[in-house]
This record gives sequence, C-alpha cells and structure tokens, in this order.
Amino acid sequence: MLPRKLHSGRPACRLNYEGQWEDTHVMDTSKPRRPDVLETELVGGVEKRQLELTAYDYRWPGMYLQHQRRIGNALSAAEIDIDHIGSTSVPGLAAKPIIDIVVAVLDITAEEEYLHALLAAGYQLRVREPGHRLVRTPERDVHVHILQKGDPAIRNFILLRDHLRTSVDDRALYEDTKRDLLAHPWDDMNAYAEAKSQVIAAIMARPRRHQ
Repeated sequence: MLPRKLHSGRPACRLNYEGQWEDTHVMDTSKPRRPDVLETELVGGVEKRQLELTAYDYRWPGMYLQHQRRIGNALSAAEIDIDHIGSTSVPGLAAKPIIDIVVAVLDITAEEEYLHALLAAGYQLRVREPGHRLVRTPERDVHVHILQKGDPAIRNFILLRDHLRTSVDDRALYEDTKRDLLAHPWDDMNAYAEAKSQVIAAIMARPRRHQ
C-alpha cells in the first residue's frame, strides 16, 4: 500500500532550466496508458530539513553504482535508462550528501511497471506530480527521479552534469551560489532548488551555444 499523500495543489507545471514554469502536458507522452496526475502529491507534507554542503566525497560514485544495480535488479523486466545526476555526480563539487539518480521509463503513468517494484526494493514514495515521480531511501540520502523517456528534463540534467564536470569556472560559480543560498534558512528543499534556477539557467546557456 502506498503511503498517505498530501495534495499541495500545485498546477501541472514545473521549473525548467531557463528558470521558467513549463506546462508538463506539452511533453511527448508516446501514448500513455492512462492520463497522468494533474497536481503534485507530496507524501508526508513539507519537510524543513537542515541543508548543508559537504566537500566532494569519493565514495559517492560507488554509492550511485550500488543503487544503479539495486534499481536495475528491481526493474529488470522494464526498459529503462539510469543515470547519476546532480552535484554528487560532478567530481570536485561540494554538494548536499544526497545521491540523485534519474530513471527514464517508457510510460510515467504505468506505475505498476516500476513504482511497486521500487517500493518493494526498499525505496519510499515522496513525490507524485505531472511527468515525475520521486522515491528515496528511508535514510533520505538517495533520491530517485523517475521521468518518461524523451522528457527534456533528462537531457538538461545530463547536459548540466557534463558541463560542470569540464568547466572549472562554472563549477566554482555553482558551488559559490549554493553556499550563499544555504547561508539562509529554507522552508524545504524544493524552495532551495527553485532559488538556484537563475544561476543554473546562466550556466546551461553556455553549453547550449555549442550544441
């Protein structure tokens, strides 16, 4: 049985890497099995957590690989792609000690093909929203973002990761921005993530010019 869900009432949109709210219904859904959810469901409600950066930890890639195998085993019958994203995927970058993973599935609405197996593997549902599901470990040190194949957010996550891996200047800019933001209290991690959108948009513009 899924955990109790709280409805936030957020409209069917999310923040993109241009710092703008985009309508998630415009994505190519490739004949979804059923209509997707229309609002964000935040399991457990808003959480006020102590957010802090830690120096890059060389154990993070190994942690990702452990969960890559765990997810792959749980979803062995599904056609998926798995990638390490976020700050912990960038060597040398200080980060919140949370491993971010993106899993691309064929149909985000077909939860019976991925969500139940991930819950059985020990992950817990945190977010259900249009085009996106988030499960995490009970320790909250691994976040697994589930998106549909072809979602532009996947390309953006990987583009940002790959650029930060090669650009010393933008890596320093991003880290300095995070340190400045974390000097202030935040109601929850989503508010902190949205506050980074302007600098992320500026950083993302640079590799896009070379595409």
